[in-house]
Amino acid sequence: MLIETVDLVKKFDKKAAVDGISLSIAEGESVALLGPNGAGKTTTVNMLTGLSQPTSGKIFYNGKEFDNKDIEIKKTIGVVPQHNNVDRDLTVEQNLIVHAKLFGIKDIKAAVDEAVTFSGLEAHRTKEAEKLSGGMKRRLVIARALMHKPKVLFLDEPTTGLDASVRRTLWSFIRSINKTHGCTVIMTTHYIEEAEMLSDHVVIIDNGKIAAEGKTGELKESVGRFALDIYKESDIETMYFDTRQEALQTLENITAEARIREVTLEDVYLRITGRRMDA
Repeated sequence: MLIETVDLVKKFDKKAAVDGISLSIAEGESVALLGPNGAGKTTTVNMLTGLSQPTSGKIFYNGKEFDNKDIEIKKTIGVVPQHNNVDRDLTVEQNLIVHAKLFGIKDIKAAVDEAVTFSGLEAHRTKEAEKLSGGMKRRLVIARALMHKPKVLFLDEPTTGLDASVRRTLWSFIRSINKTHGCTVIMTTHYIEEAEMLSDHVVIIDNGKIAAEGKTGELKESVGRFALDIYKESDIETMYFDTRQEALQTLENITAEARIREVTLEDVYLRITGRRMDA
């Protein structure tokens, strides 16, 4: 396994933000840590990237135990934080040059050219970062994190704050990372659709613990293939079925407004926790 964690715990004032998380992530996987705000996703990533030391538990990269002083392992990690930490007064090109120098990249010009081409920022390379749109700033931060050819890229809430159309465009960009750079991608998100679109392995985190994990399709099939939503005065009752025919047969006996749809990860979360993601 590329990354393994064993009973990872992080406490703040005796309160556990992360409470016994054990993960196994294979090389080349696209993994989503999915859960509501405050679930412990970012805290987990901060420990995996060395920004925070665990209260207890262990982290291994390729079988080697990791702590936040391990420079060699840190060189194999790319990090895209939740907020765009670009140098606002520098141009796109200058931001990339600074990163290249920090990581000791020898052919800086080639690295910058590759980054702006891959990210679609060629036309903006001489523009100051503060003048970029939100989506373009995000592309810059991601391209910068990939310049030193990391083995694993961490994306913390990659599309938070972006409108729906920009978010979808950025999804296509993120999906291409596995193919073009061949690195493992680990992202945190509270967007159900984002997790389904960008990952082949999902870890649902709730109150600092792993509530469920597995391949996206397998998690959904554990609930059922089809959902029947029954709209009541102040709530929605949802029933699950393996076939559409079963759902249709049940629908025939329901007088309230209802609809049949395919199961999503939202249903997995609801079944496990007893509440909806936005509740």
